[in-house]
Formats: sequence, C-alpha cells, structure tokens
Amino acid sequence: MSERVLLAMSGGVDSSVAACLLREQGYEVIGLFMRTGVHDEAAAGRCALPLLDAAAPARSHKHGCCSAADADDARRVADRLDIPFYAIDFEDEFARITKYFVDEYVRGRTPNPCVMCNNWLKFGRLWQYAQQIGADRIATGHYARVRSEPGPAPPGTVTAAELPAAGREPRCSLLRAFDPTKDQSYVLYGLRREILPHLLLPIGEYPKPRIRAIARELGLRVADKPDSQEICFVPTHDYQGFIRDRRPDFDGSGDIVDTAGNVLGRHDGFEAYTIGQRKGLGIALGERRYVVAIDPERRRVTIGSREDLLERSLDACQLNWLCDPPAQPLRCAAKIRYLHQAAAATVIELERDRARVTFDAPQSAITPGQAVVFYDGDRVLGGGIIDAVERGST
Repeated sequence: MSERVLLAMSGGVDSSVAACLLREQGYEVIGLFMRTGVHDEAAAGRCALPLLDAAAPARSHKHGCCSAADADDARRVADRLDIPFYAIDFEDEFARITKYFVDEYVRGRTPNPCVMCNNWLKFGRLWQYAQQIGADRIATGHYARVRSEPGPAPPGTVTAAELPAAGREPRCSLLRAFDPTKDQSYVLYGLRREILPHLLLPIGEYPKPRIRAIARELGLRVADKPDSQEICFVPTHDYQGFIRDRRPDFDGSGDIVDTAGNVLGRHDGFEAYTIGQRKGLGIALGERRYVVAIDPERRRVTIGSREDLLERSLDACQLNWLCDPPAQPLRCAAKIRYLHQAAAATVIELERDRARVTFDAPQSAITPGQAVVFYDGDRVLGGGIIDAVERGST
C-alpha cells in the first residue's frame, strides 16, 4: 500500500510539479490549498473553488501564492492529475502574520513574514491536517532537501559536522537546494525538527528550468507562470500604506540625522525605512548615504556611509535548532538575509533562548527583525531572529 502524502499546493509551477513527481514516485497524493484571506479582485469572480471540510475530498469536477486565481490554478492542476483536493480557510490564523508584520515595522525592525508563515502556519498546520486525514507525510514545492541519516546520533561537540541532527531514529537533516539560485532553506530553518522525518521536498534536487520543462511536458497551464516576488498581502509594495491602514493613529515621523546626531532633514515615518536602504531617503547630500540605524523611541532615522553599515556581532532570539543545541561555541557559516552569502561565524548560546553570533569579518546591513540561519556546508543547523546589533563591533 502506497504512503499517503498531503501536499501544499499554491497554484504555482513548483508545487504543481511536486505533485507530479510524488505521483511518479508511487505516493498517494492529496492536494491542499491554504486560503489566507488574500484576494486577487480581478480573478475572484472566476474562481469557483469551494471551501471544504478537512475530512471530505473535493467534488469530482475537480499569481502571489494565496489569491483566488492561485486557488483556481491549483484546482485545475489537481484535476489534471486526478488527485483529491482540499481548500482550507486559514484567514483567522493568517491575521497573526499580518499583525506581526505591522508590529515589527512599528518597532523599527524589518520583518520576514514568509519565515513566520512557514513557522506558524504552513508547516505546523499542514502536519496537523495530515494527521487528521491519515497521511504519513507532508510535502511542499520549496527548493530545499531533506536527507535521512540512519544510525545513532553522535555526542554534541563544538564542530558542526558532529552535531546530531535529531535525538531519534531516523536522523534527518535539512539541506540547501541543488539549485543555489533558488535555494529556500533560509526561510525553512524554523521547522520543528520532529517534522523533518515526515517531510518531502521533491523539487529540491532539480534546477528551476527543469521544473518548468517538466510542467510543459505534462501540459500544465502553470508551466510559465511567473514566480511570486512580493509579500502576498502587500502586492503593491506599499508597506507604509499597509501599516497606516491598520494603525491610523500611529505617527512615526521624525528627524533624519547623521552618525554624529546632526539633523539633516525630516521623514514622514520611520516605518518606511530599513537598514541598508539607499534610495528614497528624501534627502540629497551629493554622495551615497544609507540607512544605518532606526530609533523608534526618538523616531530617528540615521544615515551614513557604506562603511557605517559594517558590524561584526549580533544577538539573536527565538532560536530553533535542527540539531542538538551546542554546549560550547559553535563554528559555522551564518546567513543574515535571504540573498546574503553565508559568512564564517561563531555562535555562543546565551540565557533565555538567545545567542550571540560573531562573524570573522564585518558584515553589511545586519538588520533586526530578519532571520540569521546557521549552516554547516549545505546542512541547516538552525537559526533565530536578529534582535540586536552590536554597534561598533567592527
């Protein structure tokens, strides 16, 4: 009897091809579309996908990642592959993601809602529903890999290569994708490690062009669908407008200052700025300047030179380990944002679920609110949220 897999289907090419690959591998695939309350008004009128109870399969007539158009695309792919399909309403749960997004900007930080959506919603609830319908595994269309490592876990040491991946059999590790240009392991560091033995990431072994080619060979309508590039609930990229709609009484306006504290001008809201930002500063100085600090209490935005962005140390909170937490300083490569090249660093655990990360060489634009993720080669060891930067640590 084949294993049952619950696959998160977003309506994009990646999860659609994931469904095909899992079918070819002999799994019994069930598709799940997660409705979040994010709507594409242009497509809403043509999507007839019903909301379904998690215990009942769909009827036999069976762009972003959460819109009505995406739901329609996912349903059509499921019909094409003749697999059962569910649509579950997560709008109430997703409200937690948008609240976190607004709260972080109001605190002068730069959030990563995709990380939190994976941590709080997608994988946690996906596994929960899988257990309800008797599925053995869950799967997504993320570009990453899971590797099983049979055998007893070695004792924890200061070297990353010897850190155990989990305290049970089989041991499993989360790895970078085969295609480094599409790797999404950074946004998956927060998975609970007990889920890893039940997780399938079928497209992680393929380059993106091959995934599109497979979709074309199968005649899937999503073969050339563009990848989602924006935060799904702010498709216009107007983060400040989104925040002000939800916090109409909030006033973040204040001074723009240099690193010596001299006032250079005014801004209409610090929530519109992020560390490392160069464009849209609203002030002309005749030379390139960057946002180097945001002070929400004084509502100040500090700008400086590229060199002023360089720092060596940060403190991280909300740690999640995919191996046993290190008892001694851990040598690894640490990545401070999605497109950052992981850099050599030492991680020291502190009290209350915190760690200090010190890089061998200063890194540019370390940003509170973003994730810092620890790697040993391709293997994800864990990570956390950047909580504070040790200014002057160069």
